[in-house]
Amino acid sequence: MWFFLGLLVGSLAGTYVLRTRSRRQLARARAAERRARSAERLAELGSMTGGLAHEIKNPLSTIGLNAQLLEEGIEELSGEPEAKSRLARRVASLRREVERLRGILSDFLEYAGELRIEARPADLNAVVDELVDFFLPQCEQQGVRLRAELASEKLTADLDVPHAKQAILNLMLNAVQAMTQGVPRSGETGGDAATSAPPRELILRTRRVTDADKLPAVALHVIDTGPGIDADSREKIFHPYFTTKAGGTGLGLPTTRRIVEAHHGRIEVHSEPGRGSDFTLIFPASDGAAATN
Repeated sequence: MWFFLGLLVGSLAGTYVLRTRSRRQLARARAAERRARSAERLAELGSMTGGLAHEIKNPLSTIGLNAQLLEEGIEELSGEPEAKSRLARRVASLRREVERLRGILSDFLEYAGELRIEARPADLNAVVDELVDFFLPQCEQQGVRLRAELASEKLTADLDVPHAKQAILNLMLNAVQAMTQGVPRSGETGGDAATSAPPRELILRTRRVTDADKLPAVALHVIDTGPGIDADSREKIFHPYFTTKAGGTGLGLPTTRRIVEAHHGRIEVHSEPGRGSDFTLIFPASDGAAATN
């Protein structure tokens, strides 16, 4: 009897285990199905929003063109100069807002669009050197000193050079804006405000490093002497549409991180209020050389 009772208990236990396993498998299957539906829905929404942005750009261009024609027509009107000037200011404001919206849509389409990376071995020093030549006039116009401190050795990484330049340029633009927004240049105002303002410097520094897995990597530091970033903002700066700048879209840094991660790299931020910021881009090295700090 005990033998048959044992068989019955064993059979019931096996049935329970099978049923429990089946329920878990069913739950996992349903969860996977929900994730698939969610991903499909997100892809559909992304396609819809991208299409909507394109549709908005077309009438926006028409509005901008007509605003320009209005501006030219006002100049040809006869009448009181004060009235003409008031109308011209309003049309100019309309044109600025049209351009701002156009920029927001362009940034959105660039961020939301498909990112295709075609990486080839490239020297990070050469990429940075080209960007310095390109960006130097803008820095001089803003009263910012631009310095390149490049490693003496060749730093080869697998890069999609146009995308890599875009990621770096986003950081350079952010740095200049941080140093110049609402801060007087030395000599622009009298008193202590002019003499106490820190020098505006943008430094691009390259070096060979190791990544988190102790593998060879190359790094680019984009360093500024701006106001720095507080701890709360550092947690949010890579979130889409978060910005601390007047008129910013909040997509520059998320786009930069997306590009770097598509290269299997990472971005780090070291910043302290009042002491500037250091954004570091780290890319896997493609030359296999041993890393040295």
